[in-house]
Amino acid sequence: MRESRVETLIAKLEKGAQKTHQILSGLTAEEWQTVMYTHPHSWTVRDLLAHFLSAEEALLHMAQDVASGGPGAPQGFDLDGFNAAEQKRLADRSPQALLAALTSARRDTMEWVRTLTKDVLDRVGWHPALGEIPVETMVLAIYGHQLMHMRDLQGVLKPQSRS
Repeated sequence: MRESRVETLIAKLEKGAQKTHQILSGLTAEEWQTVMYTHPHSWTVRDLLAHFLSAEEALLHMAQDVASGGPGAPQGFDLDGFNAAEQKRLADRSPQALLAALTSARRDTMEWVRTLTKDVLDRVGWHPALGEIPVETMVLAIYGHQLMHMRDLQGVLKPQSRS
């Protein structure tokens, strides 16, 4: 029997993925070009989707490192530098390709989370934004990070919403 903590994590990840896919899959070409953020770099909605993909992959890798006894992210990790490099790496992918890759990455995250035990969930490592936290919180941060940005997205798109 799987631990209820794992089931809770899976449910959150699944719910977040479904909501994100529902909103993003319905965007128009014009909406993908809507500017979301201007600091430290200008990001469109399409850039935000690229960020979701790179963050999902990187945060999963970091949590897996901690789960296997590693330290997690290196001290002094440069989030802005990482994000800028990832935007360049993913610049040639269409929103549809990014959305498909994000769906696959989330599936990989959920499959890995299903394998976790209480001992692994409690292992502590370094998260670049949250500091020393357990693997369980790292997984919750994957969900919460996307949720935070999706709230921003809904605020940006709402004034332009279709009647």
